[in-house]
Amino acid sequence: MASSISASPDVASRQPAALRQRAWRRFAGIAGLALAVLLPFWASGYHVFQFTEVLIYVIALVGLNLLTGFNGQISLGHGAFYAIGAYVTAILVQQLGVPYWVTIPVAGALCLVIGFLFGLPALRLEGLYLALATFALALVTPQILKFRAFDAWTGGVQGILLDKPDAPFGLPLSGDQWLYFLVLALVLPLLWLAHNLVESRVGRALVAIRDHPVAAETMGIDIALYKSLTFGVSALYTGIAGSLGGIVVGFVAPDSFSILLSLSLLVGMVVGGLASISGAFFGALFIVFVPNYADQISDLLGERAKALPWAIYGLLLIAFMYVMPTGVAGLLRSIAARLALPRDRRS
Repeated sequence: MASSISASPDVASRQPAALRQRAWRRFAGIAGLALAVLLPFWASGYHVFQFTEVLIYVIALVGLNLLTGFNGQISLGHGAFYAIGAYVTAILVQQLGVPYWVTIPVAGALCLVIGFLFGLPALRLEGLYLALATFALALVTPQILKFRAFDAWTGGVQGILLDKPDAPFGLPLSGDQWLYFLVLALVLPLLWLAHNLVESRVGRALVAIRDHPVAAETMGIDIALYKSLTFGVSALYTGIAGSLGGIVVGFVAPDSFSILLSLSLLVGMVVGGLASISGAFFGALFIVFVPNYADQISDLLGERAKALPWAIYGLLLIAFMYVMPTGVAGLLRSIAARLALPRDRRS
């Protein structure tokens, strides 16, 4: 009896703390959305292009996080799905004259099917073996795109050029601004869908499969179906990102989708935070801007440091992991939880 009475103040103190955390999240979301809407009107064209790439990588990282962060399936091959999405858009636009906006869902749907089918045989693989299988997929895809028998469709080594679309309906926007808002308009519902998926019974089943697969199977969860579907949905997100990437960059070529792309997506997911939807933003910022900063630091160090950008990138990555082992989202969660506590309970 005494223990239940003594525990009640703790329960009471947690409720306002949770409400404060929720209020902070809501405020951060509204402020971030307002900043995202205003950004293309004061940033230069090049910076608008960079932030458009950030939003594209957000979509890809959310897809990868659904697979690896929430379901525990390690993938080193999501650059392949990114490439498939980009090439589907390029081929449909250039070869068949399909409007670019129609190709985006088509690319996502095709990657959904391919991801689901790839996930079926991958069910027999776990951990490092699955990682190696997806690694092989990332290595094979650029070589297939270079195969001469497909040159008429893929453009071979030379790739495919795409014309950047102008703003429709006479909107007073530049091409870069229009593409930014197009990507932003797709990011928001995709994030909402991913959040609802994670918070639903399906999301809880994914986490159960990741943490306690034997117990999940005992509870009647169809592990094979859930894993395959997760692979498909993850590929869908990445394929949409690839389609948008092809439209925004205006060029696709096999060498643009090397294994480095898959590794960059994995790095971005870890830096942003595993099993975190919001962490995708921080991971995408890392993917786009940190290599540029590494190049700038190398230039500042003089001619002798021209070959050091990747070394600087590696040092920055080590520093990130040392300071934020749970990713940026994990660090922000811990800070928010600490600030939400009453002052007399902070230590």
